Amino acid sequence: QVQLVESGGRLVQAGGSLRLSCVASGRTFSTYAMGWFRQTPGKEREFVATMNWNGGNTYYADSVKGRFTISRDNAKKTVSLQMNSLKPEDTAVYYCAARTGSRLSSRKLPEYDLWGQGTQVTVSS
Repeated sequence: QVQLVESGGRLVQAGGSLRLSCVASGRTFSTYAMGWFRQTPGKEREFVATMNWNGGNTYYADSVKGRFTISRDNAKKTVSLQMNSLKPEDTAVYYCAARTGSRLSSRKLPEYDLWGQGTQVTVSS
């Protein structure tokens, strides 16, 4: 059974940078579109970034565009989220997710069927 495990979340000061990683088990990671989402208490999980199976067709939420970069290494079964110029409003639990039935990137949360457990990012002002 394929699993996703995120890491890299921690406390960081505003203006700082973090790199989140998500490692997949299983043999078919390279065929999955991948995404990052985030959630704060009392709010719905929201889209952050996505890319298709070969690293193309990347899309970002307007709130992170120009600051965050999604990337993947299919040989290492890893998808990453480089986060620069962090703001207190970026504080959230960050989740990686996979579309196991599609190679195409998507901003839509319901189209993802495999999720990691999340990693906490806290940005202090």
